[in-house]
Amino acid sequence: MKPSTSSALPIVFVTVFIDLMGFGIVIPLLPLYAQKYDPSPVEFGLLMASFSAMQFLFAPFLGWLSDRYGRRPVMVLSLLGSAGGYVLFALAHSLPLLFASRILAGMMGGNIGTAQAVIADVTTGPARARGMGLIGMAFGLGFILGPAIGGFSVKLGPSAPGFVAASLSLAACLWATFRLPETRPAGAVLARGFHFFPGAAFASAARRQTIRPLLAVAFLATTAFAAFEATFAQFLATSYKFNPSETAWAFVISGVTSVTVQGGLIRHLVPKFGEIRLMLAGSLMIACAFMVLLSVPPVGVLFASIVLLSGGAGIMNPSLMTLVSRRSEAHEQGEILGVFQSMSSLGRIFGPFAGENIFLRIGPPGAYGTSGALYGLAALLIAATAGGGAREDALGKEKAD
Repeated sequence: MKPSTSSALPIVFVTVFIDLMGFGIVIPLLPLYAQKYDPSPVEFGLLMASFSAMQFLFAPFLGWLSDRYGRRPVMVLSLLGSAGGYVLFALAHSLPLLFASRILAGMMGGNIGTAQAVIADVTTGPARARGMGLIGMAFGLGFILGPAIGGFSVKLGPSAPGFVAASLSLAACLWATFRLPETRPAGAVLARGFHFFPGAAFASAARRQTIRPLLAVAFLATTAFAAFEATFAQFLATSYKFNPSETAWAFVISGVTSVTVQGGLIRHLVPKFGEIRLMLAGSLMIACAFMVLLSVPPVGVLFASIVLLSGGAGIMNPSLMTLVSRRSEAHEQGEILGVFQSMSSLGRIFGPFAGENIFLRIGPPGAYGTSGALYGLAALLIAATAGGGAREDALGKEKAD
């Protein structure tokens, strides 16, 4: 019998939300702290990519652990490790310690796949998309509130943001320890033995014809969106002469749009249209928004494009996560969703590097034209994968347990 959805969903939402507030506190401050040690461009790039690189390596492993030993112990361990990474950030007085803090946080940051597995354990059909939307909503809220908390806490001293972030992760750890039910299906045993390096997990997922194209979509979409996030502030400053406050409001509008869609609209859209159609619509909405940005439109159209882009992402991302989980067996949810998270992490490594280089060499047309083309390619893959499971996927139907 599945654990109660009503009890597990809000608990995993609060757990992820509290943890991601800590992440949102640290990320805006990391470049400023790193500048004190005068890193080379390569060192700076590696520092910014180190978190996602560790997520790429460790997310399938944490997912595998959750499949074999349970979701709750993995969540608790990873939250404790995240707290340790933030303490290192608070105490860092050198570039190597900053690297160590991001590496440890990235290793433990693979717990999002485990949180998604919790949702997959306790939901079926269209309700799963609502649950996956909650993860996206937690991301959005964490990135809205986290920087605000970081901006306030840094006034108390340079170490304060790290300690506040660590306190939030410890609070999430305690919350998960005492409130999160164990949702791993009773009696589920992972067929493959112990492995650490994610190669075996990737190979297993890539052999699945119904999952392989979805992993490619995750990589393409995340790469394109990460390139946009890395260059958007520069675009607003150079093309519209926005000051930091105006730029911040543009990002707030993006976050609020995404939270609204993932936290509310997605639960109504999936039963009506199904994951495949929503993924296709979302990818095309984003591609169109990038095409509009190429022309450096008037400010009103700019903000409409931000809403269109963020709304498309809010529709596409939970639908994609839901479809990946529905096409996975119950005993492998953690590992497959960990591989999915790894593909997203890989996109967050390549996206900023590629986006920044294209933006500096060619300008906005090159950067956003490339991102739009990647989403167009993702739309083609989505349309192609629909044929393999369109009948089952159309209305979000669940395979019989």
